[in-house]
Amino acid sequence: MIERFATAAAEDPAQPLLTWYDGATGDRTELSGATLDNWVSKTANLLVDGLGLDPGDRAGVLLPPHWQTAAVLLGAWAAGVEVVTADPKITNEKISADVIFASADRLEEAAAWGADERFVLGLAPMALPMRTAPSGFVDYVTEVRTFGDHFPPYPSRSDGALVARAAARAADLGLKAGDRVLVDAAKHPDPLDWLMAPLAGGATLVLCGALDPAKLDDRASAEKVTAQLV
Repeated sequence: MIERFATAAAEDPAQPLLTWYDGATGDRTELSGATLDNWVSKTANLLVDGLGLDPGDRAGVLLPPHWQTAAVLLGAWAAGVEVVTADPKITNEKISADVIFASADRLEEAAAWGADERFVLGLAPMALPMRTAPSGFVDYVTEVRTFGDHFPPYPSRSDGALVARAAARAADLGLKAGDRVLVDAAKHPDPLDWLMAPLAGGATLVLCGALDPAKLDDRASAEKVTAQLV
């Protein structure tokens, strides 16, 4: 999966690769391939240089669709770290992780994972840091910015399986190379839909949280959208 991202980011580093809208706050964040790659590399360096994780270690991710979530997921895959998203309270299984990334509204769930390293994401506009991180958590935005902008991805035994799943899903959704895909995050919360399939299909993303249906047509026109997942 990380190779598909690297290819997409390198094709035109200045082209918008992921544009995020939050209808609740009015936030619009546009990330070029180069900018998103910097966040992905910083995240991978955080995991490897900061935490000393090795390929095969596990990262729990309790985050909604968001551009920062994309950075966390892609950064973990670049570092060869296994991403786990199942909720222990739903599966009734003991799920462990070496590190966990959680949104501010899911901290109680995060505590069930038993991870020694815990990061919270406030997901604020302009990637603003939290004023105060909750006890037991480190603010991801503040911490990740201290790490380097470049990271050579590790080869991963699971990456081929991820790409195959994503490519199959892209075909199911009718996505193709060159598409500009608008995604309603509320209706497609699975990263397979809102992140992996578009990347595997060679598309760029307009990811919309709290999407107002009345603004859909105007947004699609403004962003030159060619496909919609709504």
